[in-house]
Amino acid sequence: MRILGIRVDNIDMASCLAQISRLIDDYKIKKNNVIAQVITLNAEGIYLATTDSEFAAIVEDADLVTPDGRGVLWAAGKQGQPLSERVTGIDLLEQLASLAAKNSWRVYLLGSADGVAIEAAEQLKMRYPKLRIVGTHNGYFRGHDNEVIADIADKRPDLLFVALGMPMQEKWIANFRRQINAAVAVGVGGSFDVVAGRIKRAPLFWQKLGLEWLWRLLKEPSRIGRAMALPCFMIKILKNK
Repeated sequence: MRILGIRVDNIDMASCLAQISRLIDDYKIKKNNVIAQVITLNAEGIYLATTDSEFAAIVEDADLVTPDGRGVLWAAGKQGQPLSERVTGIDLLEQLASLAAKNSWRVYLLGSADGVAIEAAEQLKMRYPKLRIVGTHNGYFRGHDNEVIADIADKRPDLLFVALGMPMQEKWIANFRRQINAAVAVGVGGSFDVVAGRIKRAPLFWQKLGLEWLWRLLKEPSRIGRAMALPCFMIKILKNK
């Protein structure tokens, strides 16, 4: 389906996990030789894509685009095309980590501030003792992309989680997807900070009310500029309706 002309897949968590599993299997038997890209797209991302043609093209070309957030579900409902459930970056990261531990998939964490990916890896391995995290790297490597790509290629992950923020993470994956020796790359935004315990996720009550964005804003007031995309998104949806 499309929201403001931007692609979003009508997919639930179970179907998403099954599709990513198939993508990993296809890569292992060499049906695919280019890394598959999974985008977790929230309302802010959709609004951004309406003004960024490069980002919109990347979304269009992705292997999977999940509905990340209540804003996306609300917009789909306003269009008369309700989505079954949201599939957020943080939830997908957790579910895939659990699945990776069961299937012995190799995992690499790329992004966030110095030390965060390492802390996130430690927390994930505590939750899923059989999880094979083969590498981590912070997100401050501008101008040294080849070094990072070489490290990823050496570690050969089945799952590459990229936490560089939207749309930087999506553009980075798309730009280097033919050079990255990995099966599937998933953009997960600020998820490493949450997994590492540096940022507390909104309580379930706030999540159910669709106010997770407000909780994050209260915790990080510097996000006010990004948060303004949400009312702009809602106004645009209502006008189009």
